Amino acid sequence: MESVDIILRGEFLISTPSAHDNSGWCRDGAVAVRGGEIVASGTWEEISSRYVSGNIHYRQSGIIMPGLVNAHTHAPMVLFRGIADDLPLKAWLEEHIFPAEANLTPELVSLGAELACAEMIRCGTTAFADMYLFETGIVDVAARAGLRIWAGEGIFDFPSPAFKNGYQALEETERLFSKWKDHELVTITIDPHTPYTCSPELLKACAELSLRTGMGVVTHVAETVWEDREIRKKHGGMSPVAYLDSLGLLNERLVAVHCVVPDAKDIRLLADRRVSVVHCPESNLKLASGVAPVPALLEAGVATALGTDGAASNNDLNMLGEMDTVAKIHKGITGNPECVSAGEALSMCTSMAADALGRTDIGRIEPGCRADIVIVDLDAVHMRPCFNPVSQIVYAAGPGDVQDVMVNGRFLMIDRKLLTIDERAILEKAASLARSS
Repeated sequence: MESVDIILRGEFLISTPSAHDNSGWCRDGAVAVRGGEIVASGTWEEISSRYVSGNIHYRQSGIIMPGLVNAHTHAPMVLFRGIADDLPLKAWLEEHIFPAEANLTPELVSLGAELACAEMIRCGTTAFADMYLFETGIVDVAARAGLRIWAGEGIFDFPSPAFKNGYQALEETERLFSKWKDHELVTITIDPHTPYTCSPELLKACAELSLRTGMGVVTHVAETVWEDREIRKKHGGMSPVAYLDSLGLLNERLVAVHCVVPDAKDIRLLADRRVSVVHCPESNLKLASGVAPVPALLEAGVATALGTDGAASNNDLNMLGEMDTVAKIHKGITGNPECVSAGEALSMCTSMAADALGRTDIGRIEPGCRADIVIVDLDAVHMRPCFNPVSQIVYAAGPGDVQDVMVNGRFLMIDRKLLTIDERAILEKAASLARSS
């Protein structure tokens, strides 16, 4: 018998969700973990016959599954939750969000990041990709909370609350890269805001830094019809996707967020260049930006992940809700009930999301993968009976059903109690902020 640090056991185990059907699970499942790594997974009978541990974490009504990956958000925007609802993107951004952000300080950003991390843990998220301002404080908070993060300072042509220009933000990006490059939980990315808020020269500088360091690039692209028209008008008829390609940004290191309005030629180009795409269905719906052509992207072989976007345009960071939405919205659009299955939706925020962000050792419960694991409780009236745990997670589960969260073999939440964040203190500070504004 081989000794391990902990064995997790549950009523069901979802190991690697299948993108083609709702399989990839077993009953009475278990996972053996040692040193933050998954040693083995399978049925309890299989695991208990080979491994022994003084710490057996048994959830009799639990679904053990990979931790969720929120592939795009602006975490501290939880501070602006509900500040300007029911508006189109351009008016929302330029008339409300940018003016509100002008008053941000590093302290406020860190407060927002901690509130966001608490929310994400409670929703079963174990990793997130963030683009915002004063990003150094967000990384500090996420690392302290024990979450896995991809982090990039927002880069603009114009001054931001954090930097006078985009080149200073690029220098900060490189500094963060040097500081965090060996950290297990932190990956630094280069994050130009959009093709229309960054000059061609600034975008080329981002491409050059990515080529020199190997850092990934994250940018919003093809988010609205307005953006598509504006870029085509300014750049000789090129679409936003083609424009980024002309600047050397379209490659396997690029994560293109939103991609609501790519045409068929753009989709082929994204696939050929091995670009990853992040779909933010609820934010895009709320801002009336549209719906990304996810079935066409998947059919073309584009790695497509899910993200919440910021809580100012969503208004939450609930990846369980995003899965439910993405599975249903495309069925309604196409008239095909088999379009974007539950397994596909779950893959888009586990294994496929990990692939999109350049990791094959998370988003799965397989030997050699990092122990980023969530246990969802079935002991609730809306969760019974359970015939298929994949469908149950996508179509029935909510944040209140998430019972335990582990990242890198460390529990961040046990029995719905946060272990790495002082939730009461954060809630009091957030309430005080709202009262004083």
